[in-house]
Amino acid sequence: MNPRSLVFRLGAWYTLLLSAIFILVGAGTFFALQHYLRSSLRDSLSRRSLQVEQILLEEPAQSTAGLVARDIETRIAPEFNNRFVRVTSSSGDTVYRSGPPADRSFDPTAIDAAPFDSSRKVPTETRTLLERHLMIRTGTVRAAAGTYQIEVGASTAGMEDVLNRLLDLLAVLLPILIVCAAMGGYWLVVWALRPVDRLSQTAEQMSLQNPTLRLPVSPSGDALERLSVSLNNMLGRLLDSVQSSRRFLADASHELRTPLTVIKGELQELTHEVNLGQGELGERVGSVLEEVGRLEHLVAGLLALSRLDAGEMQGAWAEVDLAELSLSTAEQMRLMAEDKNIRIETSSLVTAVILGDKPRLKQIIVNLLDNAIRFTGRGGTVALQTRTTEEGSLLEISDTGIGIPQAAVEHIFDRFYRVDPSRSREDGGAGLGLSIVKSICLAHGAEIQVESLPSNGSTFRIWFPRRSMVPTNPPTDAVPQPAPKPSPGDPTTADIGKKALHRATLGPVQCRFESPAHDVLDQICFAEALAHVSFRTHTEIGQYAPCQRVSSELQRVHPLHAESIQREP
Repeated sequence: MNPRSLVFRLGAWYTLLLSAIFILVGAGTFFALQHYLRSSLRDSLSRRSLQVEQILLEEPAQSTAGLVARDIETRIAPEFNNRFVRVTSSSGDTVYRSGPPADRSFDPTAIDAAPFDSSRKVPTETRTLLERHLMIRTGTVRAAAGTYQIEVGASTAGMEDVLNRLLDLLAVLLPILIVCAAMGGYWLVVWALRPVDRLSQTAEQMSLQNPTLRLPVSPSGDALERLSVSLNNMLGRLLDSVQSSRRFLADASHELRTPLTVIKGELQELTHEVNLGQGELGERVGSVLEEVGRLEHLVAGLLALSRLDAGEMQGAWAEVDLAELSLSTAEQMRLMAEDKNIRIETSSLVTAVILGDKPRLKQIIVNLLDNAIRFTGRGGTVALQTRTTEEGSLLEISDTGIGIPQAAVEHIFDRFYRVDPSRSREDGGAGLGLSIVKSICLAHGAEIQVESLPSNGSTFRIWFPRRSMVPTNPPTDAVPQPAPKPSPGDPTTADIGKKALHRATLGPVQCRFESPAHDVLDQICFAEALAHVSFRTHTEIGQYAPCQRVSSELQRVHPLHAESIQREP
């Protein structure tokens, strides 16, 4: 148990408080009983002493010691009542001394006589002989026969035995009571904090995938209810802010995609209609096209993230074999790896069937493979592995690349985060690829882990637990993000696709690309991929590339939409 936890501290304070109360009650009981027993014994001795005084006062002046002893024996019977009685005259002679008591609790002859003092201010006093276990009451009386000192005592062994038994009982009961108090206090604290635990569990379930989830409100009328209401109100305001941000991001991304695609297409068509060559104007146009390509990539990532956050990109779930999907994706990206002499290892792929959205799962593999190839040096290796365990299914992608600094591992899934901004910018990265991977994993209930060290490569592991094998559809009460309507005069998707298909005609080598895309987003992405292929193969290679190289470029830019490529003479 954590000693710094609230449950432990409240339980400890509760136990300490009750322990202190139990100890005080036990001590009070002990001293109260001791006082009561002493007072009772003192009162008993006082009554016996008064009886002896009465006997002495009734004796005539010529009374002898024998008469006094007979009267005391007859009326008080000290031996039978286990009392000690001694009468001493003013001359120091012992007039009477009782014999041994019936219970043999003390020896009367071993008790020293108190010094006779007829002038004492207090006529009676009581003393306790601890070593003899006796309590003796001493007093003086002036009778007709003279002045006498009366000592009446009794054994305290019985009283001490009762007190010792009480101490033993308290020594046994107090630890038991303290343990019971600790257990009861812990249970009470846990029971009292159950509403807080429910709040914590509900808060753990809150995410951008279920933005309408709210904290439970207990109608208790206390501070906890007010806290729940206040937090729910705050969550409502945050939801409004997040939805406004999503709408802005989706609207801005959608509005930017179309003009960027048109600008890029027009510039690429210009490069084909006018022979720019390798002059300064060609380099400027190429630089502009490169920046437009980066903007397209950034806008596409932003739109994908916004749609993932809104739950709009989740398709129908079906059984997906991770091994088969990984193998097909690796084959599509093998040409990209061969450009850097990188070997893609797929021998460790075994059947691992899960339920999920196949296009999104493929996007995970594409993004991770793309990063692994881009940041692995020439002659390196990228390995894919799948397996099934009792906990679920595993997808692992590792490389022998440059690795990731330890301080940056926990930030690589943040949006727009780049370990080396200058290097990522040269490679065309915008810091959104791994964010998209993380969002897709969350939508599938999967957990992604990273192991990496500089110069030792990186390993990405994605666990798909068994509990996530049942499709979790987005909540029906979530507020959908409406797709922005195209502005009047904007080119339609069909027009963009036609332009892109036209610009994929590379001089003497004609290539025909067939896209399996059906929705608007996929068609636009496919058109972008074709537009990017045309300029990159023409400007960077310096000559018209064969259709196989175009295929490699298309697969690198958008492997999800390069399903079939045919070459025409």
